[in-house]
Amino acid sequence: MADLRIDLAGIKSPNPFWLASAPPTNSGYQVQRAFEAGWGGAVWKTLGDPILNVSSRFAAVSFNGQRVAGFNNIELITDRPLEVNLQEIYETKKRFPHHAIIASLMVEPKQEKWHEIVKRVEDVGVDGLELNFGCPHGMAERGMGSASGQVPELVEKQTYWVKETAKTPVIVKLTPNITDITVTAEAATRGGADAISMINTINSLAGVDLDTWNTVPHVAGKGAHGGYCGPAVKPIALNMVADCARNPLINVPISGIGGISNWQDVAEFILMGATGVQVCTAAMHHGFSIVEDMVDGLNNYLDDKGMASVMDLVGRSVSRYSNWGDLDLNYKIVAEINNDVCINCNKCHIACEDTSHQCIDLYSEDGRPMLKVREEDCVGCNLCSIVCPVDDAITMVERKSTVPSMTWNERQSLISSLSK
Repeated sequence: MADLRIDLAGIKSPNPFWLASAPPTNSGYQVQRAFEAGWGGAVWKTLGDPILNVSSRFAAVSFNGQRVAGFNNIELITDRPLEVNLQEIYETKKRFPHHAIIASLMVEPKQEKWHEIVKRVEDVGVDGLELNFGCPHGMAERGMGSASGQVPELVEKQTYWVKETAKTPVIVKLTPNITDITVTAEAATRGGADAISMINTINSLAGVDLDTWNTVPHVAGKGAHGGYCGPAVKPIALNMVADCARNPLINVPISGIGGISNWQDVAEFILMGATGVQVCTAAMHHGFSIVEDMVDGLNNYLDDKGMASVMDLVGRSVSRYSNWGDLDLNYKIVAEINNDVCINCNKCHIACEDTSHQCIDLYSEDGRPMLKVREEDCVGCNLCSIVCPVDDAITMVERKSTVPSMTWNERQSLISSLSK
């Protein structure tokens, strides 16, 4: 079996599967149960000055029969005394010395506040620190969380303050509620971050109850924006991880977060540059035991690929992620319909006729309805294969181009040189 051990900026873990700072890591009891189930690490629910939470706190978005396709929460950082959390961290680390325990921290943007809490949590034996500059609700209104994380100067300055006194590796957790996450990732790197983690939750409102007109969730008839996570945010998170992984100014390891539900998601994040991952919503939906399938699935995948270690997989797809201007304008694929498999639902024809390029024809052969793609008009958009409900009924096939490859950037450069 492949070696699943990882080393993220000096933080060692028996596997890349960590629980994110969230309700599942609220206590020593929970973290210890998670380690017993097979999780390699846990980022303790964010520590700081304990706050009062509200009731209710969570909401979910379900889609097309899938429950919890997205998850929304208005819960804040720990509401338990710091001393209690520190004692439980100490006890958990003593019982599980080879598992990674990371302390998530959030305090006011004051140097002395950061120095104080860093010293206290490191005294109980944590393996690393995660600075929470991502929480978009509640704490942001108090000048913390994403209120700091949206300002590159504050990210850099506070990271530097922590590094002044920290003896363990420092991970900076970034907010996605920003135009370009690489700007704050670069700021964290300049401040001395040993690693970055992303993404924290996305500003959101889960819904409105059409009978009562209350927001979902609501607290005594009033609602507030919350943080959105779960499977629905995975493409956003994967893009941000990839953008940071391919940026030469962000030369630190990445802990990937956002919509990770199974081993395939884990492999995708690692391929796009994450050294390890953090999971929350999937554990809240299905329990800690989901890690068993993640471990088995990733092991089998690495074995199939002939890889001895999961660390060999890190970043293998980063070089394949580029800018639009670097794509080959002359590359061509077309759709092919297998009428032996087709069930004649005509979804492809409707989608193409109404919303794409009108290149799928309906005809009859021996009294049987058939579908055929006019290749000369097909632009290879993939829509027909996406809406088709039958596996292998529509495949996208590469066609050799009669002209050399050329990107938009190359084309513009050629036009510019010819005009001189």
